[in-house]
Amino acid sequence: MTEHRDVATGPPDEYVEAEIHRLLTEDPAVAEQGITVVRRERGLVLYGEVESPHRREEILRRVAERFPHVPITSDIGVIRTQAPTEIEELP
Repeated sequence: MTEHRDVATGPPDEYVEAEIHRLLTEDPAVAEQGITVVRRERGLVLYGEVESPHRREEILRRVAERFPHVPITSDIGVIRTQAPTEIEELP
């Protein structure tokens, strides 16, 4: 996990959690439904997987930009996809 922000004085409420989830799903530049936002004792944790490190950084940037005083921890992984190396033979 990578710590992204640690500025707030207390834990965020459920409304902030819902606003971040809405931002991730409704912002046309992000439109990410596979990220889960979970409240923890000292902030929020973003869980999920995306297709590139750039996409992960864009999500974290947008959340930090919109909620600068909310401590955010990222547990967003990058899916490693590669082109097939063999021909699939069907019976």
